[in-house]
Amino acid sequence: MRHGISGRKLSRPTGHRISMLRTMVTDLLRHESIRATEAKAREVQRMAEKVITYGKRGSLHDRRQALAVLTDDLVLKKLFEDLGPRYESRTGGYTRLIKLGPRKGDAAPMAIIELMP
Repeated sequence: MRHGISGRKLSRPTGHRISMLRTMVTDLLRHESIRATEAKAREVQRMAEKVITYGKRGSLHDRRQALAVLTDDLVLKKLFEDLGPRYESRTGGYTRLIKLGPRKGDAAPMAIIELMP
């Protein structure tokens, strides 16, 4: 039984999976919209919600925790100067997942994950 186990393995070794998700979260915050498979998009959504909450709070500790996830200093600056104040009044739900059809090559279910306006 899977009691208390959260997250998806995405058929990747741990290091590769963590690195891929960190890069995808950074790209989501940079471009405000990315296209991925549904499983990857759901995992990115979990991490992005936490990182945006760090940006809202804005303490030094939160900045360091966000830097542990993000891979680019310019995105970190955007998070704390633009995105944090943008979502100040929102208590959660900073991202939206829009399901697309299956991918042409392998019929994997695709989705767009984007930041809410």
